[in-house]
Amino acid sequence: MKTLIVDDEPLARERLRELLKGLPDVEIVGERGDGRAAVEAIKRLKPELVFLDVQMPGMDGFAVIEEVGAGAMPAVVFVTAYDQHAVKAFEVHAVDYLLKPFDDERFASALRRAREAVAGRGGAGDETARRLALLLAGVRGGGARKLVIKSSGRMTFLNAEDVDWVEASGNYLRLHAGSASHLMRGTLAGLEATLDPGRFCRIHRSTIVNVDRIRELQPFFHGDFVVILHDGTRLTLKRGYREHLARLIGQPL
Repeated sequence: MKTLIVDDEPLARERLRELLKGLPDVEIVGERGDGRAAVEAIKRLKPELVFLDVQMPGMDGFAVIEEVGAGAMPAVVFVTAYDQHAVKAFEVHAVDYLLKPFDDERFASALRRAREAVAGRGGAGDETARRLALLLAGVRGGGARKLVIKSSGRMTFLNAEDVDWVEASGNYLRLHAGSASHLMRGTLAGLEATLDPGRFCRIHRSTIVNVDRIRELQPFFHGDFVVILHDGTRLTLKRGYREHLARLIGQPL
């Protein structure tokens, strides 16, 4: 498991290095003390796991993820001095987190979850990107108010709240807003990171929906749901994406 340690405190890096040293399944491929160097190392060394300090001067841990791109990030264990309330987001969206100062038992638990994440990584890249994108959206604020659609040298400005739902279409996204639809280049994870996580929800690996547009949810097979919008559009909520929607509507699914 190729591992990168990122922390601006030398003693913190040393502690992580000592805890990882001698483990037969862990290869420390590098250490970095600032965000900019971390971005370069992640892109060049391609680690499978990164212990990422959140609070670093200049470029913090969240900015590192934004720069690399949620879809290109390895599994992440956040290392943070944030209080217990703030780390709730990490519990949902990261592999795990270590709250400084942490003990050996807590580290072992985080490493165990990291091993499981890396071992099952095969088809989990999209899920990792989704979770990190949601974390970034929650940290950075309420999301973009306007989306810029570029086409044939022209730029169209679309109010984000006017978007009913979004579907992935190859290397493009199709944004549905009322009777109109707009095509823009990008990834669903990238767009999700810019949208308000209190309004928009990923319900499928290729679909984002504006929760305000949902009229009805109907149970379907294998824990899935049919999502019916006010205009009659029918979408699919996959079982693995139910958690975020359940939180937004305040009801278990």
